[in-house]
Amino acid sequence: MEIKSYLARKRKFVEAGLEKLMLREEGVFAGHVRAMRYSLFVGGKRVRPILCLAAAETVSADVNTASRVLPVACALELIHTYSLIHDDLPAMDDDDLRRGRPTNHKVFGEAEAILAGDGLLTLAFEFLSDGANSSIGADVRLEIIHTIATAAGSRGMVGGQALDIDNENNEAIPYELLRTIHASKTGALITASVKSGALAAGAEPSQVESLSRYGKKIGLAFQIADDLLNVSSTTEQLGKAAGSDAHRGKSTYPAFFGMEKTRALARETVDEALAALADFDHRADPLRSLAEYIINRDK
Repeated sequence: MEIKSYLARKRKFVEAGLEKLMLREEGVFAGHVRAMRYSLFVGGKRVRPILCLAAAETVSADVNTASRVLPVACALELIHTYSLIHDDLPAMDDDDLRRGRPTNHKVFGEAEAILAGDGLLTLAFEFLSDGANSSIGADVRLEIIHTIATAAGSRGMVGGQALDIDNENNEAIPYELLRTIHASKTGALITASVKSGALAAGAEPSQVESLSRYGKKIGLAFQIADDLLNVSSTTEQLGKAAGSDAHRGKSTYPAFFGMEKTRALARETVDEALAALADFDHRADPLRSLAEYIINRDK
């Protein structure tokens, strides 16, 4: 399939959903909401919500599936955006650019940036738990909330970031710890994106298991590809500082294995992701194409 046109269609669909659901810059909280919206609508690939929608449409042929799952997909993008705002802070990665524009704290100050991230994270769970705007049953919504909360928290994305910071300039980091950092910091929320889409669409347990396995593999591939791009691309291409991983002494696959072996590992990981989709029909083609896109993208 033509992945670029698919991504463009789905990105437009997600952004329309975000615009509909997101708080407005009005009233006494207008300034706070402005900081939230700045990072949410500054651009981005919308990979996590698109994976959520693609997984849902893999297991359901209902034409209304995407609309039913959209609040879940949007919640995932809010959580991802919050994590980027906090990652960019001086106390973390201290980045000046994100998606080619000044980072949130450069525009609004550190305190407002922290609160903007906090606001996005908690608003995501409003989206997920609001039964009035969802046709997903309460039991399934609860399972989705648990899945995403676990992936975003101390046993997932937050824990992975903590390990990443703790091991900066650690030249003796073992490979298993490197894998854990990558699987937690980036892979956990990507896996949850795929799994929550499947759950929201009513997938059978065996389908949820296969799609979760796919999600784990592409989550790892995504971070490996990010590591490669940080070495091989320019700041203009990335929209953020190139070469920053090496500058900060971060643990990465290229630092551990070198570029050639890292590329081979990325390819191997994507092949394993594709194998997890073997029992699905053509409706899984977007997921197959997304796996290839993840390691072939240029930013």
